[in-house]
Amino acid sequence: MKSAYELAMERLKASDPDAAKPLTPDQKAALAGIDRVYQGKIAEREIFLKQQLDSMMAASKWDEVEKIKKQLAGERARIEEEKEDEKRRLRQSFAQ
Repeated sequence: MKSAYELAMERLKASDPDAAKPLTPDQKAALAGIDRVYQGKIAEREIFLKQQLDSMMAASKWDEVEKIKKQLAGERARIEEEKEDEKRRLRQSFAQ
């Protein structure tokens, strides 16, 4: 007797047969390349904003420190979202 999970997975496979296809090494490399590019973008923004953060902390401007922390979190989330969008577009191009 199958569990509810197993039955759901079978239905999912039946509804989208392309989802279970393994990626080729070239496709994996392309996805890894996207990860590297966006990791670099995140690191660049972190370096820039952490320099600002350090200078505001040294000047005891705590309201600015909080703004920069929020900006850093927002930038990280935005870049991660861009990365996932790029990977989604690439995966869709694999399916065609």
